[in-house]
Amino acid sequence: MTVRSPRESPRSSGRTAGPRTAGAAGSEDGRRIRGVWQITPGVVTDTEADELFVVLSGSATIEVEGGTAFTVGPGDMAVLRAGDRTTWTVHETLRKVYAITTPVEDS
Repeated sequence: MTVRSPRESPRSSGRTAGPRTAGAAGSEDGRRIRGVWQITPGVVTDTEADELFVVLSGSATIEVEGGTAFTVGPGDMAVLRAGDRTTWTVHETLRKVYAITTPVEDS
């Protein structure tokens, strides 16, 4: 199993100041990644992977480009699709557990 240690890094839409993230993740095969992730309040954009997550604490509104916006909070579960471009507006520090599955590459 590969385990990445907790890390903290700035993550914002090209700005030097903004929300900060921290997390820890592990994978047994490099395709299925499981972890805990946290982000402080602010706005960030992302291109998503195939991900299932459950919010442990905090809240955010997630807008999917060309789609809908939804708000998540403690106990909520959501699924994001690979390639979705999202904007996260984090209202209070959000912590989630997640599972990401990457596609099998053709040989």
